[in-house]
Amino acid sequence: MLPWPILKSYTGEKLSRVALPVGGIGTGTVSLCGWGTWRHWEVANRPAKGFTPVGQGRAGPLFALHAARRGEAPVTRLLEGPLPFGEWEGQEGAAMPNAGLPRFRRCKFHAAYPLGQVELADSDVPLRATLQVLNPLVPGDSDRSGLPVALVRIVLRNASRVPVRAAVAAALPNFIGMDGFELQLDDFRGKLNPAGAKGNFNTWREADGLRGVVLDSRGVAADHPARGTLALATTATRGVTHRTAWLDHSWCDALLEFWDDFSADGKLEERTTTSDTPNASLAVAVEVPPAGERTVEFVLAWHFPNRRSWSAPEGQSPAIVGNHYCTRFADAWAAAAHAAAQWPELEADTVAFVRSVADSSLPPEAREAALSNLSTLRSQTCFRTADGRFYGWEGCFDRKGSCHGSCTHVWNYEHATAHLFPDLARSMREVEFSDYTMDADGLMAFRVALPLAPGTSWKLAAADGQMGCLLKLHREWRLSGDTAWLRTLWPHARRALEFAWQPGGWDADQDGVMEGCQHNTMDVEYYGPNPQMASWYLGALRAAAAMARAVGEPDFAAKCDDLFTRGRAWVDAHLFNGDYYEHEIRPPGSMDRVRKGLAAGMGAKDPADPDYQLGAGCLVDQLAGQVNAHFEDLGHLLDPEHEREALRAVVTHNRRRGFDGHFNHMRSYVLGGETALLMASYPRGNRPARPFPYYTEVMTGFEYCVAVHLLQEGMLREGLRVVRDIRARYDGRKRNPFDEAECGHHYARALASWGLIPALTGGHWSALTGTLRFALPKRRATWPWTAGAAWGTVTLVPTKRQVAVTLEVLGGRLALSRFELAGASAAGWPRAKTLAAGQDLAFSLSLPA
Repeated sequence: MLPWPILKSYTGEKLSRVALPVGGIGTGTVSLCGWGTWRHWEVANRPAKGFTPVGQGRAGPLFALHAARRGEAPVTRLLEGPLPFGEWEGQEGAAMPNAGLPRFRRCKFHAAYPLGQVELADSDVPLRATLQVLNPLVPGDSDRSGLPVALVRIVLRNASRVPVRAAVAAALPNFIGMDGFELQLDDFRGKLNPAGAKGNFNTWREADGLRGVVLDSRGVAADHPARGTLALATTATRGVTHRTAWLDHSWCDALLEFWDDFSADGKLEERTTTSDTPNASLAVAVEVPPAGERTVEFVLAWHFPNRRSWSAPEGQSPAIVGNHYCTRFADAWAAAAHAAAQWPELEADTVAFVRSVADSSLPPEAREAALSNLSTLRSQTCFRTADGRFYGWEGCFDRKGSCHGSCTHVWNYEHATAHLFPDLARSMREVEFSDYTMDADGLMAFRVALPLAPGTSWKLAAADGQMGCLLKLHREWRLSGDTAWLRTLWPHARRALEFAWQPGGWDADQDGVMEGCQHNTMDVEYYGPNPQMASWYLGALRAAAAMARAVGEPDFAAKCDDLFTRGRAWVDAHLFNGDYYEHEIRPPGSMDRVRKGLAAGMGAKDPADPDYQLGAGCLVDQLAGQVNAHFEDLGHLLDPEHEREALRAVVTHNRRRGFDGHFNHMRSYVLGGETALLMASYPRGNRPARPFPYYTEVMTGFEYCVAVHLLQEGMLREGLRVVRDIRARYDGRKRNPFDEAECGHHYARALASWGLIPALTGGHWSALTGTLRFALPKRRATWPWTAGAAWGTVTLVPTKRQVAVTLEVLGGRLALSRFELAGASAAGWPRAKTLAAGQDLAFSLSLPA
């Protein structure tokens, strides 16, 4: 059995909020909680926070252990630890399904996303048990990372000198038609319960190397979002018993009868039912030898094809856009069989990836933040339509997506998708730079409509969103080296930049400074030059100049260079106050002076005296575009020392220790004695009466943006302190470590945390030149890297005169022409060195005397 890395362990009170999402990219997830229960069943095409399906006997999904040591009475336990105190009280006692079943007394949760392990022990149970759960996550392979399954392994360990007869049972209610969205009133209790199941049935199946139960429905409408199939199967070939249903007993006696049957001998006998939510159950019997261990494997799979669009006109149902994973598998059983057949390889590649980060020389807080937030890619925030394209909400509310349309100004901040799954990132650029989102003048809708059709997206542009897309287009070009691909998108990309120069637009006078009406990620419009939009605009000009030269348009590149030079000089001269960059408010006076499509109606009502401005504030991400520009090797957008001063100002003025005395009239993502970076502060006074709405808030995506920039500028201590502050708040006791919220759960902006890795390592790949580059460490270091669809580790061992380099490829194929190390000589090869997975390359670089 392959040992799993452990990045962080949770015990005691810090188990209570842990909920690790298990599922693939674009498939939805179910969460494994810190004490071992299964919660948040979000597999049926929309968010379902708190939803746990309940079937016969009011039982929820469960895994249970039966164990009997010779000469002792057998014991049966739920494979869960103690229920957290917060789950104890409700109108009828503990509301959690299965709350009253016997369970283990001691519990630990070990995590290194996407690997979760629940370690259980109890002096009354003759075996120790570990519940291991994963869904494959393999960089560069979005299909293998997009499987609708939970792979579950139960490891049973016997420390005694005598064998122990054991059995593991799994049970799953058939909840097809129910996803927590449709509710029915329980008149007796005055409580709303999930509804929608109708005519559901379960069928035993032995095929494809599996034994298990298929969960289906005859009564749920064919186009219902929760219409599909489920599968509960095991890889075991012996000792398997099952039930396709539990008995139709009144009260909760169906659970009683199931528990008695399993507790008697660790086996299950078939039952029949007329219930609309029949429980499927499996049991696998094993004997655990003295001082030995045995494993039992289960596959839980789902298949719900009816994903619908973001929204629809009033009175209409949103159109079905489908799920990519459902085009790959006929049903849940097919998905389970596929995953089970490839389980060893999928697990090995996933563990190798996780180990490349978890066992690296990176600081622990950076490893934790980077890996844990990848869970957002697998949540209902993200999906792939039937045609394979990748989209994202901003986040997830409890029962629906939050803020539709792959919002450009939010997705600007994240660095994970492009570096781990570049095909998905390219699909986003292909939609942004197309007639689906852009008009003839170059206005790019910052939210895309679905189904895709020209002219159907919002006719509203976001200044930061549109400029950031140009930086991201440069990134996808750099990472792929595909200039032919760039040429196909370039006409739209050029128009997107030229749109800034439209009369009444962002930079109508074409001086390299945005003075116009600038809708942005604060969900309002800024009027007048400000550092946040300036950094995105200047970065876009630099990126556009590079791309223009590549496609043979030197005159346009020269114009971009000229605007950049003049804009940079003006911003440094007029917006830098000696401490940080400010916003110079310039009211338009009349909206007649503002080009149509620039104001979203969420901002100021009086254009002569606009509310919701930044003004003299010290903004947390005032240099957001610089982060992306650094990653693109585009240099400093503004005076380097001014930028560093501004970063120091953010840390000095915006970092608050303790929030008991802090006034916040908006959303509270930080409380009590916690420490965080405020969205804005006003250290020099002059606060507008009504600043932009979020100025008193804290949001982790913006904090990571600052942390990454601090690291890029060599301010290691300050950058890592920001990360530690964030992860201390998501500690398992107060908040879920795998759910950093902003406007909804699993917020996309928090994926900025992946940028901590290239910022710390200096890792940079250009497929345009075949060059891989890193920073020079002070001591031996092993770091993870990605290069397009290839990934692996690099070990650098510096001595006085040279650096020994070992480059290992763990996945994909790397065509390497040049290797650079900052402060050392470079290595180059006339013909590219092509390394496949499992191959490495060792060489040395000399250091200057």
